[in-house]
Amino acid sequence: MLENGVFSSFAFYSTVLILKMYAVAIVTGQLRLRRKAFINPEDAIRHGGLQFYREDPEVERYRRAHRNDMENIYPFLFLGAIYSLLDPHPTMARIHFRVFCVGRLVHTVAYLLPLRAPVRSLAYSIAQLPCFSMAIQILCALISYW
Repeated sequence: MLENGVFSSFAFYSTVLILKMYAVAIVTGQLRLRRKAFINPEDAIRHGGLQFYREDPEVERYRRAHRNDMENIYPFLFLGAIYSLLDPHPTMARIHFRVFCVGRLVHTVAYLLPLRAPVRSLAYSIAQLPCFSMAIQILCALISYW
């Protein structure tokens, strides 16, 4: 399976993105502990009392970044897997996967630091281009098959 250059490229970039998502989740949890801002009352009680059952702007920023990842990376995983089965040119496939991955990495950095607009929205938009391209190619392949 890894001899397939397209699939191994997809596996590499997908794994990088999933590790990034795990990292954001872990940092969010650590930030929640450090800022004493818990989303569940039982967690607040365990860490000092119900007064810590509250939202914190910085924790919420990290949560939004993580949620945005889930809204975008999960569809990429589906599209990339199906796209890999279409036997695309390895260089073009690698470009699709790399552009999405770099776009999502920049998006996360822009979200968490926070960087000036429009860095985050540009990173988001650039990362969407390969997803739309893969989706269109998948649909075209399916239509021509039928």
